[in-house]
Amino acid sequence: MENEQLKNRIAELEKELEETKEHLKRYTAPAYKKVYYETHKNEIKEKKKTYVPTEEQRKKWARQAYLNKKAKMKENENV
Repeated sequence: MENEQLKNRIAELEKELEETKEHLKRYTAPAYKKVYYETHKNEIKEKKKTYVPTEEQRKKWARQAYLNKKAKMKENENV
């Protein structure tokens, strides 16, 4: 009796998991973005090649990398 209840519960949870995955897929990887990329692939690649970050952005990125590295080292010391 209990065994069948557990099997039913597992089946319900697996169904819920699949529904949640489908729901997330709709928002994280919508088809229209793929279609847009396929039709504008060359334009997007050209924009990436010509993009040059500002000095302020570089400083911001470098600081964030430093803080991440510092936090990681601190975490390793505590472990």
